[in-house]
Amino acid sequence: MAMMLEMVGQDAQFVVATHSPILLAFPGAAIWSFDETPVAEVEYERLEHVRLTRDFLNDPARFIRHLEVDG
Repeated sequence: MAMMLEMVGQDAQFVVATHSPILLAFPGAAIWSFDETPVAEVEYERLEHVRLTRDFLNDPARFIRHLEVDG
């Protein structure tokens, strides 16, 4: 991300396909969702991957308890 930021400072542009909340948080990023038609720009906070990651990090046990462990 540091290299991308440096390159943007030199007028570079990037097209990045990702679900990573970290990359999606890039300063000044225009985030386009292809989940529905028509393709539309969406806000970072409205992205399902961002909400899911935040929910998991806030309470991992809530997600992990659904796993069945054999042993």
